[in-house]
Amino acid sequence: MDGSEQSYHYHVIRRAIEEIDTAGTQPLSLDDLSRRMDMSPAHFQRVFSRWVGVSPKRYQQYLALGHAKTLLRDHFTTLDTAHTVGLSGSGRLHDLFLKWEAMSPGDFARHGAGLDIYWGWFDTPFGLALVMGTAKGICGLAFTAETGSDVAMADMLLRWPKANFIEDPMGMQAQVDAAFAQKGQANLHLIGAPFQLKVWEALLTIPSGHVTTYSEIAGAVGNPRAVRAVGNAVGRNPVSFLIPCHRALRKSGALGGYHWGLPVKRALLAWEAARLDETAEQGAA
Repeated sequence: MDGSEQSYHYHVIRRAIEEIDTAGTQPLSLDDLSRRMDMSPAHFQRVFSRWVGVSPKRYQQYLALGHAKTLLRDHFTTLDTAHTVGLSGSGRLHDLFLKWEAMSPGDFARHGAGLDIYWGWFDTPFGLALVMGTAKGICGLAFTAETGSDVAMADMLLRWPKANFIEDPMGMQAQVDAAFAQKGQANLHLIGAPFQLKVWEALLTIPSGHVTTYSEIAGAVGNPRAVRAVGNAVGRNPVSFLIPCHRALRKSGALGGYHWGLPVKRALLAWEAARLDETAEQGAA
């Protein structure tokens, strides 16, 4: 699939997810959705199923507001509280080939001084995304569907105010393709305070299609009572989707917050759960 076709499909999926989300509890038929996308039902079904992994009808079941409780019941992950949270390792994580490296606390304290950060705008199935990266890997990924592009840009710039920002979408394209197509290798360069890095590493241990709770994460980083601090660190995650803060839920099954908007969080959870269950069914066939 070439870049123009992939971009076109991303637009289709983004618009379809928006239509499904707006409809709420009212399911949309294949004919209705395809008409809104200006596509034939058969073509739309193929494009949607190729990317999401399931039909539009089934995807709507995963996007239901109550699906978070189902995830907690069926795909809850208990994090290993004995896990040693070190910041020098790297490895294969979940269904993505991710290698990550953390900035040293001293470098973080300098607020990005002397650091070149490259950035660009990219179409994704979850809306337009601002992606930033250093020579070592992606350091920022912000969705704009709910906040708008200006807010997303201002948010990212304030995280590393002394860095040198260079617009270079072409130079970042391969990393972005690896991240969203889940092929090849995407590198992450984590820039945060030591406690934030511990929380983000814990998030990276949650498999795609699964969820955990803020209290589980607090236990995993060695401070079971620090649930509020964990929530703040989750919210400060600069690399949405790749560091999967959307997989953290409240014990009650409520979604909790999401820095880039709850509709985006629900779409991410629905997409991952759909792909996980579809893969499991194919394996059992």
